[in-house]
Amino acid sequence: MSDTSNRDQSRDSAISVAAMSHERPQSDDNVWTRRLVLFLRVMAVLAVAKGLYHWAQVTGFVGGEDDAFEYQPMAWQTATVYFAVIELVAAVGLWLATPWGAVVWLTTVVSMAVIELMFPAIYGGSLLVVAIEALLLSAYLALAWMAARERPP
Repeated sequence: MSDTSNRDQSRDSAISVAAMSHERPQSDDNVWTRRLVLFLRVMAVLAVAKGLYHWAQVTGFVGGEDDAFEYQPMAWQTATVYFAVIELVAAVGLWLATPWGAVVWLTTVVSMAVIELMFPAIYGGSLLVVAIEALLLSAYLALAWMAARERPP
């Protein structure tokens, strides 16, 4: 009986020591993947901020009485609600670094660029917004390409 309890105690202590001293090996094999995940997390924080800003527009926390949601054109209201929802969904997917999160985020980027370029009456047609969205999209594609190249087929 004591031999069994000694083995159990030694096994338990070995497991607990291994659990405490377990460190991830720091290799440079996945440097681009780590950079991609960091980029996705930064984009997730930005998407949360944008989504909450759109919800603040819907609820009236930003803007004056003349800028109230109910006084805006229907196209503006529709776009604002769309981005209020989709930005937060994209943020969750980006933070988790899931493929669907990147797809939803890419949808938001393209949607915003299309609205700014083809429907300037909705948000004003800012070329700066389009340029920033294109820059972020290019950064994502470059990081995804480099991360894919470091993984063997």
